[in-house]
Parts: sequence; C-alpha cells; structure tokens
Amino acid sequence: MYPHAVGRRHVHRSVALGMPLAVLAAFVVAGTAGATSGPVQPRVTHTATLGDLPLGTFSNTLLPGTVNDDRGVDLGGIGSDLYPAGRKGEFWTVTDRGPNGQIKVDGKKRRTFPVPGFDPAIVKIRVRGDSVKVLAAIPITTSSGKPVTGLSNQAGRDEAPYSYDAQTPLAYNPNGVDTEGIVRAKDGSFWLVDEYGPSLIHVSARGKVLTRYVPKGLGLTGTDYPVAEALPAILLHRKINRGLEGLAQLPDGDLVMALQSPLSLPDGDAGDASRTTRLLRFSPKKRAVTAEYAYRFDAVNVVDPSEDDTSELKISSVVAVGRDRLLVEERTDKAARLQTVRLTRDADILGGPWDSDTTSPSLEQLDDPASAGVPVLGKRLVVDLGTVAGVPGKIEGVARVDHDTLALINDNDFGMTDGTGAFDAQGRLVDSGVETSVTYVRLPRGI
Repeated sequence: MYPHAVGRRHVHRSVALGMPLAVLAAFVVAGTAGATSGPVQPRVTHTATLGDLPLGTFSNTLLPGTVNDDRGVDLGGIGSDLYPAGRKGEFWTVTDRGPNGQIKVDGKKRRTFPVPGFDPAIVKIRVRGDSVKVLAAIPITTSSGKPVTGLSNQAGRDEAPYSYDAQTPLAYNPNGVDTEGIVRAKDGSFWLVDEYGPSLIHVSARGKVLTRYVPKGLGLTGTDYPVAEALPAILLHRKINRGLEGLAQLPDGDLVMALQSPLSLPDGDAGDASRTTRLLRFSPKKRAVTAEYAYRFDAVNVVDPSEDDTSELKISSVVAVGRDRLLVEERTDKAARLQTVRLTRDADILGGPWDSDTTSPSLEQLDDPASAGVPVLGKRLVVDLGTVAGVPGKIEGVARVDHDTLALINDNDFGMTDGTGAFDAQGRLVDSGVETSVTYVRLPRGI
C-alpha cells in the first residue's frame, strides 16, 4: 500500500445509495397497474472521495528531492483518466502535468506552474466505502531515470512557463509531458496520450518512457528518451492545451486516440467554431497510425444547455466496448454526454485530402461534413450525464465496470483556480474545495 493514505484536512464525503428493493418492487407493481411513472432512469449508486495528501509528500516519496515547496497543494489531478486494474474497485489513473493556472499580466495570460518540480505519475487507486485510497504510484521518468516534469516543451509552440505568481519565467523542458489518457497493455507496460506534442507515449511497467510518438515535422529535440515522428503532420495544428486527451485499447491491442478539440485549421477562429474533431487508430505492432476518423460533436447547447460557446466542446475519454465500438465522452466543464460509435473501414480518412493543411475549406471549416462527402462516424447516445443527479462537473475519466455500470472520475485541477486569488499573500494555495471523486452510475439499459 502507498505509505501516505491519510490527509491533513477534513474531507466531506457522500454516498448516493441505490434505489431500495422495496421501492423498486412497488415501482414494478405500479407500472403493471398502468400508473404514470416513467421508466427507470440512470442513477448514481455510489460516490467515493480522495482524502488530502500533501503533494510534496507524495512526490518526494516517489522521487526524493523533487518538490521543495508544494505551496499547500494536495495530490489531485488524477482524474485525467480511469482504467480498470483487474480487481473490483481498483483502477489505474494518471495525473496531468501538475498544478497549473493562468494569470493575466499586461492583458495577456501567462501559464503558471506553482510546483514546477512535480512529476506526472501513474496512480493506482482503490474505491472502498466512501473513500478513494492510493495503493501505488509510478513516476514517469526519462531513460536515465530523471523526472520528465510537466513543463512546456518548445518555445513558440507551447505556452511559456512561469512561477506561481506569473512573475518569473521558468525553463522549457523537452522531456515534459501533459499526460491525459491511460491504458495498460497485457505485458504490464502503459500507453499514455499527451497534449503538448500532441503525442502517444509508451511507458514501461516502472514508468520509464520507452518511446514518445509525435507528429511528423514536430522537431522535438533534446529529450532523454526516444522520440519517433509517427503521427500525422496535421496534428501539428492542435489548439494550445487541446492535444490528445482520450485513449482506448481495443480487444486486438490496437489503440484509439481522441483529439480533445477540433484542429486550428486554417486558424484559431476556425477551430473555435468547429464541431468536428478526429480519432486515430494506432497499431503497437506496426508502430504506426493505421486509420483516422472524423467525429462530429453535438451542438454545444445540446451537450450543455447552459453553454453557448462551441469552443467549450471537448472529448476527454474514450472506452472500448467491443471489437470496433467505442464509448465517447463529449463534454464541457459542467456537463457531459456519452455516445457509442462503430469504427468502420469506409469511415477511414487517413492520408486523404483532410490530412493536408492546404485543403480548402478544411475539415474543420465544413458546416456539414457529411454532405461534403466526409464519412463522419455515426453515433448513438447512451446517457446524458448532465441529467443524472450527483454527477460532478469536469468528468475526464470513464471506465466500464460491467455491462450496466460505469465509473467516472473528475479532474479537480489540484484544487487550483485561475487568477491572482489562487494563492494568498504567503504564496499558499487558496483551495477551491473541489475534491477528486469516483462516481458509479447505473445504466438501466446497459451499454
């Protein structure tokens, strides 16, 4: 067991219990008698919360001396994804790049890294009762065993990194990763996706980066691990902070990566207005992308009735639910809907005109890609999580527990908020109060 499972602040936990059998029986009888009660709806059956664990303690246990001052930040951000670990209630998760925020200086936003020594980690958790416990953690390291860090890679392409108060520039680090999706291969190694490159990262069972697969033409140099330019060059047009986010492992071992948001093609305005993003299929055996698919978001006010900004649409999780079927999460920060899609050969657009940044209009600019001849993936709504009481905001990880049950995990951003109020006058975190939680949702009709 991870040696530091208790925290330093009181955590409010809650458990949403399922429908009692007596009530369920009464419902069935009433329905038989012709009562007006509607069908059983998806519902939260259980919620568990991660206790407070000082980030410095967590980090220095894995890699001694990496964090000198955690500024009062607790472990969080493990909600970037969720993958079953084999035993009931146990999951693999992954942190993102660590605590980070934005502060405006002279009218321009600066990206802050309050704990720059933090190293992204793979974290194994157990859900038991109303608690989420850390069982083990694996730091992500370079070939020589050094922390990769979560710092930005390239000047001019990634946001410049700054100190917690946005006053002091920090050094770029080509090894840095902003990890999001995670799956575990049969040999015990892990596959992760990253937003910076964007990239697909193969990591050993002990956390060492074996290969980082990046878009052709990225020109990432100076890394302390192998880099292979094996992804389509079109991904170089990813939005800042909107790289590869979701990752699924199909039964045959192939991987499916989801681009979080539409590409900025031909520019940022086109990307912000677009509802078409992309999924890519990668063969670990061939070490190559073998297919690409166009995925169309629903209108933003359908996904989230409180939102009217199309650029808020994102894919955060994809889950394999069959040989060629995926569960795809469309979300904003406040709501999410889960759709199923089938990956078919006739929907493959890899290597075609939509992979060229000279094609005009671009895939992202098409108001109706299907009518323009693009084979957009068909989809079917499984559940609108925004209508299920008890589901928290910013769900980034989804795992299938069984045919009828999903486990969800939220990203609490390490308790951080944006702006100058994120830290007090002593440079200590003013915690947002948002906790990391795992929520189980029962689906009456299954998936």
